[in-house]
Amino acid sequence: MSAPSMKERQACWEARDKFWKCLDENMEDTSKCEKSRCSFESVCPQQWVKYFNRRREYLKYKAKLEAGEIQPSETTEKS
Repeated sequence: MSAPSMKERQACWEARDKFWKCLDENMEDTSKCEKSRCSFESVCPQQWVKYFNRRREYLKYKAKLEAGEIQPSETTEKS
């Protein structure tokens, strides 16, 4: 696989941002964001899709942790 061009990267990031915005506006209801998800997955390399999905989950977890909405488990605190 060759590296994506600047235009391809930009298109991927825009599709990702549109999909994430849809998820935010629809309280993570993926059924309402099917069109933007398909666009995101078709424009971006599969490895990038996987990375961005994991990154989103991490950022949501981090925000909840910082807001005090969740507490780390005892095993997490010891490591």
